[in-house]
Amino acid sequence: MSRDDLKAQLLAKARHRPRQAPAASVGTPRAPGASQVPERFTRFDTHPGSQQIAMMREGARRLGLTDPFFKVHEGIAGATSRIDGRECLNFASYNYLGLSGDPRVGQAACDAVDRYGTSVSASRVVSGERPIHAELERAIATAYEVEDAVAFVSGHATNVSTLGYLMGPKDLILHDAYIHNSSLVGAQLSGAKRIPFAHNDAEALDALLTRHRGQFERVLIVIEGLYSMDGDVPDLPRFIDIKRRHQAWLMVDEAHSFGVLGRRGLGLREHFDVPPGDVDIWMGTLSKALAGCGGYIAGCREMVETLRYLAPGFLYSVGLPAQVAAPSLAALQLMQQEPERVEQLHDISRYFLEQARARGFDTGHSLGAAVVPIIVGSSPLAARLSHELFERGINVQPILHPAVPEKSARLRFFLSCEHTREQVDKTLEALSDCL
Repeated sequence: MSRDDLKAQLLAKARHRPRQAPAASVGTPRAPGASQVPERFTRFDTHPGSQQIAMMREGARRLGLTDPFFKVHEGIAGATSRIDGRECLNFASYNYLGLSGDPRVGQAACDAVDRYGTSVSASRVVSGERPIHAELERAIATAYEVEDAVAFVSGHATNVSTLGYLMGPKDLILHDAYIHNSSLVGAQLSGAKRIPFAHNDAEALDALLTRHRGQFERVLIVIEGLYSMDGDVPDLPRFIDIKRRHQAWLMVDEAHSFGVLGRRGLGLREHFDVPPGDVDIWMGTLSKALAGCGGYIAGCREMVETLRYLAPGFLYSVGLPAQVAAPSLAALQLMQQEPERVEQLHDISRYFLEQARARGFDTGHSLGAAVVPIIVGSSPLAARLSHELFERGINVQPILHPAVPEKSARLRFFLSCEHTREQVDKTLEALSDCL
């Protein structure tokens, strides 16, 4: 049979082939007798999340408040920021060391984009590897005095992918009750048994391990270096002792503690003066003190190489853009070259905490290191105070239920080394007036 004859035969069959009915979709009439799906399951405006947002907005409208979220910062967000066309005191950014906006850090980004372009255009495993990646990871490993480090393109994905890959259904993850959402999602992804313990309660953790350790293969304890809701820290030596006795791994999330704690800003280990190898997994972000974006894991070479080759959030994700990696490397170098930045951050944080307590404000268990909450006890009050302070040119975010218990609703102040005592006094005076 010639090619033309075959073609004619196939066309004839196609003409006489019965047409398939289109797949049913939302809004398509159903055949008689087909099961009916309630309309609320076919609309996004009836999704519980959408309804929650609508309720929050209606509550704010009734109180005469504006939405405190998604405020547009029109320039560099440091100790001050330009919002809605006016200059405000800013206590809502993580620019702890004032390095986001430093001309030298900005120049590092410009040089990197000129050399490597705006994207590395592939997963690093495939063809996205650039020299700046290795330079940044070596610098992080050196800062932690460990064998190796790996940088992810997202801080949230760092925890999700690390916990999700390293742990499995035969394992156990024990975490502080206040742990970040990224660790919770990673634990859920792993399929491991997950048990929270009371915030910073080492004795509760010890009791849980005594009861459950023998039932699992690998066990991982996850804590944070500095808790961003409360500004407090765990007793690291105590947790190290517990993990050793129960033959578990210990992971410390240093998103808010690296660049903040310790005389040189080297984090929780420097704060407590413990050897870095006593912690199995160090995690941190590049988006806060290090003025970039992304996250990292640091520790022994075998653990880091396992993540570099096999962790889905690294393996299947585009590599960190060079113009993001380079500023973080520059910021890390400047942090070490200019220790006065950390000293100034410590000084202004302590001053804020002392002055707030002197005025009778409830600052919870804050250590006075970059993060100081002022607990006001109800979500409507926290929202109103945030609104009134913003009207006075002071930007601070409210933390409302369900992010915290209703009785613990608060204003959360993030300090920068660039804040001054005069700015702190003005803010606390304004807050006293509003109350």
